[in-house]
Amino acid sequence: MNKKRDQWSTRLGFILSSAGAAIGLGAIWKFPYMTGMNGGGAFFLLFILFTVIIGLPLLIAEFIIGRGAQEEAISAFKKLAPKSGWSIIGRWGVFGSFVLLSFYSVVGGWVLIYSILSIPGLVIKDNTNYEQLFGMITGNPLITILGLALFLIINIIVISLGVKDGIEKSSKLLMPLLFVFFIILVIRSVTFEGASAGLEFFLKPDFSKITGESVLYALGQSFFSLAVGFSVMVTYSSYLGKDVSLPFSAGSVSLMNIFVSLLAGLAIFPVVFSFGLEPTEGPGLLFMVLPEAFAQMPFGEVFLSLFLLLFLFAILTSSFSMLEIITSAFTAKKQRSRTKVAWIAGLVVFIAGIPAALSSSSLANFKIFNLTVFDASDFLVSNILLPGGCLLIALFIGIKLDKALMKEEFFSGNNLSPGMYQLWFQIMRWLVPVTIVIVFLGSLGVI
Repeated sequence: MNKKRDQWSTRLGFILSSAGAAIGLGAIWKFPYMTGMNGGGAFFLLFILFTVIIGLPLLIAEFIIGRGAQEEAISAFKKLAPKSGWSIIGRWGVFGSFVLLSFYSVVGGWVLIYSILSIPGLVIKDNTNYEQLFGMITGNPLITILGLALFLIINIIVISLGVKDGIEKSSKLLMPLLFVFFIILVIRSVTFEGASAGLEFFLKPDFSKITGESVLYALGQSFFSLAVGFSVMVTYSSYLGKDVSLPFSAGSVSLMNIFVSLLAGLAIFPVVFSFGLEPTEGPGLLFMVLPEAFAQMPFGEVFLSLFLLLFLFAILTSSFSMLEIITSAFTAKKQRSRTKVAWIAGLVVFIAGIPAALSSSSLANFKIFNLTVFDASDFLVSNILLPGGCLLIALFIGIKLDKALMKEEFFSGNNLSPGMYQLWFQIMRWLVPVTIVIVFLGSLGVI
């Protein structure tokens, strides 16, 4: 007999946990540097458009599939479309989450080590050179591998506790704290002398800087930030009761994600321009710019430590979802210990993540298509696996999933009009797949 499935205890717990899965490196770390490297305000506008017209419908779709099946990713597609091969979508998601977590945890390890070093009086002081400190952390093989290991151990412990006692409790505590502290940081950031140039760069679109590659990156960023495409939200919504409105929940998660991305831009770009730094700095932008802002504040060391700690928690809530989809795939319908599977999965991810961890040190000269292992993994996930997973989910909705089940799940817990359902379904059936294909072909120079 199968053991009873875990459940979210409240609707708020589900929304905050889903937001936690979405709001992490995508919104706080990757969004600012991708925006800086792709034209600023125009990229931000494209990101918002893709999030609303593509990401949000996809998020609703994953919620519908998960709650409709009441199963984790692979089993969900098997149950809803038996003997048809559509379960490849769930397997695609598990594989993609594995690849993503392998390099995501590397950055999580950087933040973890940075957080430890930022304890007031330990290493970071008023005259600290943050560029050198970041280079020291990422360029030392032992430090990066230690950070990777510690970060994954935290993930394993939380996932071992289960959905309600592990993921939900941590998300309900940590996500509100992140919002509050981010707002405080933005208020300080926009008051720097010269901050207006950063605000203009971030909020004033200049479409002359947009290329076909930039459009693909904006689409990929919307997928990355909302955690759609890998059926993570299929797994999360499978733990949800029928009294919760899926469109409302998806809308809440999407709005929180856009809001945090906005806060990240408002916190970072005014500081970048105030201190004469380059917005195209890349992945190290967050680790070298924000500390400069904190250094100008009263009790700056304390604020920096608190922010890094909260940022670490935001990263963890996202990584929980990736390890959860892997763990749940191997415990579904089987009498396997969640704790044992989580530790085994974490160990395999750790081994797979070592090459990415060494991309700034021992393996810096090892290239895959002229990219380091870390950058190649990022490109594979953001520009191939995530869009591919989203395309498969859109096709599943438009071609295979039972229409009665879709309507039941869409309207459960709300009184939305039939027109809203039809709009969502037509977007999923036509706009989402066509947009993904066009943008992807455009990035390759085919069209």
